[in-house]
Amino acid sequence: MNRDTNRTPSMPLHSVSVAGAVIRDDGRMLAIQRRDNGSWEPPSGVLGLDETPEEGVVREVLEETGIHVEVGPLTGVYKNMSRRVVALVFRCKPSGGAARATPEATAVEWLTPNEVKKRMGEVYAVRLLDALDPSSPHARTHDGKQLPSSH
Repeated sequence: MNRDTNRTPSMPLHSVSVAGAVIRDDGRMLAIQRRDNGSWEPPSGVLGLDETPEEGVVREVLEETGIHVEVGPLTGVYKNMSRRVVALVFRCKPSGGAARATPEATAVEWLTPNEVKKRMGEVYAVRLLDALDPSSPHARTHDGKQLPSSH
């Protein structure tokens, strides 16, 4: 049975995105500078209706960076309360390819955790930094710019 046929107009809708926290053996993390707004973020995008979260991560990281990855564990779930987007972030290991600019990214770089903190807004930096935490996964909400003050 298709669940959409049972949905009432009052049910809330969410978009689901996936992101790769791609971490090299030396601890550097893959980040892109987005072509549309210039901000630094982990490689990510909307999950396709016909793909698993892991397939979506592999596709998005490759499309945005030129890097092939092996997808590991889920490290966090992040909800943008204002845009109604739920992001699933997975720790990934690079397995090939070369970092390069793409139609989605003007720059692709391997950043240290300190560089992540300096270049990224906190709602994106936390996604990579949480992936370094062995107590993952984390579940966090934000307004698109900031995490609640309790974090």
